Amino acid sequence: MAMEREVWVMAGEARLGGTLAVPEGARGLVIFAHGSGSSRHSPRNRYVAYSLRMAGVGTLLFDLLTEDEEAEDAITAGLRFDIGFLARRLGKVTDWVFQHPRLSHLRVGYFGSSTGAAAALVAAADRAESIGVVVSRGGRPDLAGDALERVRAPTLLIVGGADDIVLDLNQEALERLHPPKALEVIPGATHLFPEPGALERVAKLAGDWFVRFLGGALELEARP
Repeated sequence: MAMEREVWVMAGEARLGGTLAVPEGARGLVIFAHGSGSSRHSPRNRYVAYSLRMAGVGTLLFDLLTEDEEAEDAITAGLRFDIGFLARRLGKVTDWVFQHPRLSHLRVGYFGSSTGAAAALVAAADRAESIGVVVSRGGRPDLAGDALERVRAPTLLIVGGADDIVLDLNQEALERLHPPKALEVIPGATHLFPEPGALERVAKLAGDWFVRFLGGALELEARP
C-alpha cells in the first residue's frame, strides 16, 4: 500500500498544498480537482483516492486555491465558479507532474467533483494529447461549455439518481462528448452520495474506468 506524503505543488507562482501517493508499479496517476468550497482533505475524495490506490493507481489531491485565494473566495465566491481560472490552475499542476522526475513516466487522468469536473474537462480539452481519462463525480460538465467537444479522453460521468438537475445537465453533456464515454447513475443517491453504499459504488466505477484506460499496477495485473 502506497504511503501518502504531503507535497508542495508549484502552479506557476502559486504554491499549493498536495497529498501524493503512488503504489509500487503504478502506471497511472489521477489528479483530483475538488468542487466549490472543498479541499484536498475532502473525505469523499480521500475515500475514492484510497480505493484507486488499492487498484494500483497513483493519486494526487491538491488545493486548487492558495490560502489567500481561499480567504478571498470565502467572501466573494468568485474563484470557485471561474472555470477558466480553475482549469488553468489544474493545467499548471499537470505540468508540474509531467516535469517531476519521479512522476513524468506516469499516464495522467483527472477526477473532478462539482465545479472541479468542469475544470477537469476544460483542462483535458486543452491537453488532448496528454490526458488519458476523465471521471466526473456529481459534476457540472455543462460549465465546460464548448470545451466538451474538444475532449478526447475517455470520460465517465457519475451522477446520483436523486440529483435531478445535475443528472439532466450530465445527460445533455454526454451527447456532446466523443466516445469512449459513459454515464453511470447511482439509484437513489443525492449530490454528495451520502447514502449507504453510494460512495463505494462511485469508487468502484471510477476505479474500473481508470484501470481500463490508464492501467493498474503491474504487480497487480501479474497476479493470477
